[in-house]
Amino acid sequence: MRGKFRPRSGCVVQAYRFALDPNAGQEGALRSHCGAARAVYNWAVSWVTASWWQRRAEASYGIGEEGLTPWRPWSLPALRKEFNRIKTTDPRFAEWWEENSKEAYSTGLANAAAAFDNYAKSKQGRRKGRRLGVPRRKPKRKARLACRFTTGTIRTHEPTRKLLVRIQAGTARLLSATVRYERGRWFVSLQVETAREITRVNRPDAAVGIDLGVKHLAVLADSSGQTRYEPNPKHLDSALKLLRFHSRRVCRRQGPDRRTGRKPSRRWEKANRERNKLHHRVANLRADALHKLTTRVRAEYGTVVVEDLNVAGMLRNKRLARHVADAGFGEIRRQLTYKGRRNACPTIVADRWYPSSKTCSNCGAVKAKLPLHVRVFTCDACGLVLDRDENSARNLAALAAACTTGTGVAGDQDTPRVSKPHGADHKTRRQRPGRNTGRGGRAGGANLPHPRRKETGDHRQDTEAQLALW
Repeated sequence: MRGKFRPRSGCVVQAYRFALDPNAGQEGALRSHCGAARAVYNWAVSWVTASWWQRRAEASYGIGEEGLTPWRPWSLPALRKEFNRIKTTDPRFAEWWEENSKEAYSTGLANAAAAFDNYAKSKQGRRKGRRLGVPRRKPKRKARLACRFTTGTIRTHEPTRKLLVRIQAGTARLLSATVRYERGRWFVSLQVETAREITRVNRPDAAVGIDLGVKHLAVLADSSGQTRYEPNPKHLDSALKLLRFHSRRVCRRQGPDRRTGRKPSRRWEKANRERNKLHHRVANLRADALHKLTTRVRAEYGTVVVEDLNVAGMLRNKRLARHVADAGFGEIRRQLTYKGRRNACPTIVADRWYPSSKTCSNCGAVKAKLPLHVRVFTCDACGLVLDRDENSARNLAALAAACTTGTGVAGDQDTPRVSKPHGADHKTRRQRPGRNTGRGGRAGGANLPHPRRKETGDHRQDTEAQLALW
């Protein structure tokens, strides 16, 4: 099996996204290819997990390991070989598989192989992030329409001259094209291997700390002492009144009912399209604003310091969930990280438990408690009175110098501190025995067909490591 693709020296892999405007026949062909990719993905998932369930049933009858049904491989060559063998005889594919390009079936098989690989790595503790479950079949009504092509041509709705000039000059090479239906229209993402020239930022020696919030989208405090407030556009709040009007109109019309098989009326479909169009506009406005903010920051500062926010936990707060989702905290950090790599500029991520809001940016004293409703920081040691978000941004900016000099965090200075009660600097609640540590059952028993099997529990956060360099 071929290894992971790696770009040539001096090149990076970049995606160019363009809108499509297919006619009725072309859209039908695109939907057919995306549906074929989904059908083959479901076949691969069922084919692999069938052996798991069979082994589990045989083990329940007392059959030994040597007598169990062999594991079915999930590598891409193995899945492709088996599909090519059954596609002409299996009634699920025999009548229509020739109607689509081979690229559609390669997309589904590659996605299935990647899903099983990610599951195995997550099970063995070799994959970051939350633990993944067994790959499941994609339902037709929920599956995202997408298909990847490595051959063929496609006509775009938007001009592609910028990319065409690079390809003709020999500084870019087209690798693949992924067609996707989202936000009410078709898009194509062209994966290109291109030569990337590092552009110099305006202030390469300056560092900026960014404190994200709801009242202000971002508070930027740089190493020179300047502070800038970025207003929160609140695109969803501005469209909420109109969204409620359209939602009520959709509810008053006859919609689909899966239990009775009722089809939606044309008036319901029209109202639903108008409501979705408004949702898509809000999403596009949010994406445009975040890209402009992160591009402007990355073009000015050489070092950016952000917080490791628990966005998933914030979204569980019913009073803040809508505002946090509308702000896009996670997307801001993601864009700052990958845009910094373009200019070879570091992105420093402060530890989640670093008390940036509780620490005085003037003397380094740390407060024991600082409720969220207190928006003004008042230092008990030096008497500093400052906006809470600006104080946090200054502390984050100081982390850049701390990371360079190796002194630790901004609070590790020889300055007086207020007393902290036990556990005031770390808010991790102790879990009840067995909570979030249980192993869910899955097909095939408790072991995977991998020579390096390893079970990992919940890793405890290292409170001493205050910085992570991305």
